[in-house]
Amino acid sequence: FPSQTITGNFANVIHGLNANHLTDRVIQRSKRMILDTLGVGLLGTSTEICHKVMQYSKIYSSDASSTTWGHLDFRLPPLYAAFVNGVAVHSMDFDDTWHPATHPSGAVLPAVIALSEAFSQKKRISGLDLLLAFNVGIEVQGRLLRFSSEARNIPKRY
Repeated sequence: FPSQTITGNFANVIHGLNANHLTDRVIQRSKRMILDTLGVGLLGTSTEICHKVMQYSKIYSSDASSTTWGHLDFRLPPLYAAFVNGVAVHSMDFDDTWHPATHPSGAVLPAVIALSEAFSQKKRISGLDLLLAFNVGIEVQGRLLRFSSEARNIPKRY
């Protein structure tokens, strides 16, 4: 459809993703990316910058709360738990990367986990749901990265 915008097409593709799109290879790679990100994030919880963002985030409270990695007794609203955990992942700069430089898992996994913890017991998500959410986040980031170079050539359509 020539009249469809890049953004509209992007939204349609992302909205259409489901667990059937997760091949065995994608699931295995995703699990490896998640395990690597958790390991790097746990190591990053000991950094000075992570301690600073934890101290900053203590001023926020909410009925919904999520875990800060490495500090199971310290919970924050999902937004701030994702922020602290994302900083922990990236603080040592060992997290995965794409070219041109972006760090896909460090931005996606902390948000997915924080949100999944905020669901009520009745609405718990499955491991497959978590893998799908993770992969949708990675797909969004990859497509936005790709669009960023295209956007310079066609700013009116973006």
